[in-house]
Amino acid sequence: MIEKESASLPLILDENAQPATPGKPAFLSRPSDAPLYHGFPLIEETRNEGWCYGAITEFTDPEGFDHGDGFVEAPDGTRAGLVWEVGNGEVTEIIPPEKGRWGVYAIWFPRRVKGIDDLISNFHHVLPQLVMLYEALQREEK
Repeated sequence: MIEKESASLPLILDENAQPATPGKPAFLSRPSDAPLYHGFPLIEETRNEGWCYGAITEFTDPEGFDHGDGFVEAPDGTRAGLVWEVGNGEVTEIIPPEKGRWGVYAIWFPRRVKGIDDLISNFHHVLPQLVMLYEALQREEK
């Protein structure tokens, strides 16, 4: 991924997520039984065969975004972090799998994200690569 000097993107928070400590954002005060990325919403419109994109950073803007942060939830409820950028490239491990997360990965979307339709299209474009990665990790665990 190309390092960029840019302002932080706005976060998208799940207003229904309850924090462990009242008054704190849920993503900073995750209950012990909550999955990683608690406090950030799953974008149900992206759901495909049990796989769903979760948004950490904003993805709706008329100018579009060429990078952002999110996560993917597998059909079994496990999650991995995603750092996306527009361009071409291979899925690249940023952080290896660890307890509660099957890693953090750099992924490449084919086009800018201006709204939900672009997000759905881009996520479905990279989903086969994420599924293959997940299945390979599952095989390694056995």
